[in-house]
Amino acid sequence: MDLKRVVVTGLGAITPLGKTVAEYWQGLQDGVSGCDDIKQFDCSKFKTRFACEVKDFDPTTYLDRKEARKMDRYCQFALIASDEAVKDAGISKENVDPDRVGVIFASGIGGLITFQEEVMNFAAGDGTPRFNPFFIPKMILDIAAGQISMRHGFRGPNFAVVSACASSTNAIIDAYDNIRLNKADIIITGGSEAVISAAGLGGFNAMKALSERNDDPKTASRPFDKDRDGFVMGEGSGVLVLESLEHALARGAKIYCEIAGGGATADAYHITAPHPEGLGANNVMKAALKDAGMQPEAIDYINVHGTSTPLGDIAETKAIKTVFGEHAYNLNISSTKSMTGHCLGAAGALEALACIMAVTKDIVPPTINHFTDDPELDPKLNFTFTTAQHRTVNAALSNTFGFGGHNASVIVKKYKA
Repeated sequence: MDLKRVVVTGLGAITPLGKTVAEYWQGLQDGVSGCDDIKQFDCSKFKTRFACEVKDFDPTTYLDRKEARKMDRYCQFALIASDEAVKDAGISKENVDPDRVGVIFASGIGGLITFQEEVMNFAAGDGTPRFNPFFIPKMILDIAAGQISMRHGFRGPNFAVVSACASSTNAIIDAYDNIRLNKADIIITGGSEAVISAAGLGGFNAMKALSERNDDPKTASRPFDKDRDGFVMGEGSGVLVLESLEHALARGAKIYCEIAGGGATADAYHITAPHPEGLGANNVMKAALKDAGMQPEAIDYINVHGTSTPLGDIAETKAIKTVFGEHAYNLNISSTKSMTGHCLGAAGALEALACIMAVTKDIVPPTINHFTDDPELDPKLNFTFTTAQHRTVNAALSNTFGFGGHNASVIVKKYKA
């Protein structure tokens, strides 16, 4: 069958660098760190006391107070970012069929803050079960997709995707597949996460996954630096409006770029550690290139998973050199997690958005916080350290890898009629 071409017609974001796409992209270009001491709760007894939070967030600035109280923070983020994306895409009741507009949305964990609050309140009581009637619908990670569809009346395919830190990349790929198979005209896709809480911070601390650089939070996320000591937690939401090219042209929508292809694989190795030779990362990038019908030389920029962990950064660069060969030295590589922290289930969408802007603007955002070269990493690779670089970006690849060995990559390219 003839597959539909799929383009991006709308974007939305709420991030540690700003509460709109414009603010987020400006922060990335400027190399701004979104990290600071945690404000959401008292973390004075924790090993890590900083994160990349969404700053000065008041949901009632965007949402009705009564409705906002029925949602976990992650779902509030999702609605706010999706509102921006839908508006940006120019979607209205007059130019779309709501039965052909779907929502495929992701979260790695869902309403962890709500879950923690309800369980702690119960534990502090006398054993009488007094739970918020919205406890379950606030907590479940599919509720963001449901809330977005109800807010706009979209009645097409609607479900949630979860694959840890690869979640929203998988959601984008599922959205892409639904449209190119003609199961929908438009899909609102992306991901949201908000787990900067005692449970989230304590859990990752217990795994020894987080940086403990409490004396200098803004430089704590150091992908590819010799002295990196773990990732920095982030939060936020990224949203893409994917649309069949035919439908976008018919309604006169602006087009940011085209989705070229995507891939998904498993490490089948360890619950949290990557395969030491980057086998899963190798396979997923090859799968994305094959799906896109592209040669490795067609890629100009890779937004890497690059979490700032000792093992992960090495495994991913090994995979890049294996897949791209000599072309690896012509690529720009960067980790925007150096600025946003690791937004977990929202990371894939936010990083795909960074790739879309790189392709649209021909600017590669930097990897900040580089101080000392790691002798285990190839110094000839261009990690785009410190400052953004201007270059033609015809195609960009975004990598995301999750606990459980889940890997997902998506490729975006300049739109050509």
